[in-house]
Amino acid sequence: MGLSEDLEKIALQERELRLPHLDANFAWDLGSRIRAMALERGLTLVIDVRRFGQPLFYAALEGTTPDNAEWVRRKSNVVARFHRSSYAVGMTLKVKSTTLLERYGLPVADYAADGGSFPLIVEGAGIVGSVTVSGLPQRDDHHLVVEALCALLGRDFRALRLAPESA
Repeated sequence: MGLSEDLEKIALQERELRLPHLDANFAWDLGSRIRAMALERGLTLVIDVRRFGQPLFYAALEGTTPDNAEWVRRKSNVVARFHRSSYAVGMTLKVKSTTLLERYGLPVADYAADGGSFPLIVEGAGIVGSVTVSGLPQRDDHHLVVEALCALLGRDFRALRLAPESA
């Protein structure tokens, strides 16, 4: 599957995975679901669910490092700035053969256009926060977040997941 197909599918994910609301309980449920999935699969992750400016859930699983927390911060900053998934922003930049620094003057110390942060979109309110993970390859980080949102929102992950990456 090519970049344009991936970008179309991520745009569909962003349209379809809308929340009825975002409060501390929903954030806890989402973060806890991702944590349970990670533990069940033996993954090493940092998980962050936030309204912009307000952390609502955070967990660092055994084996993570402070660097994972930095990746979470930087990826979440991309969602806050562009209101798109960090993976979609990274792929869009790749298609245009540019970087966040070249195109927007955004420092790599504060922004990472790598997969793993997804906008939390509330029906009728728009993008109010993000859910972010760090610890896996970027496509897998993205998949895990989308899978957890699908499970929580009663959506079919198989219909929304990205196709396997071509070699």
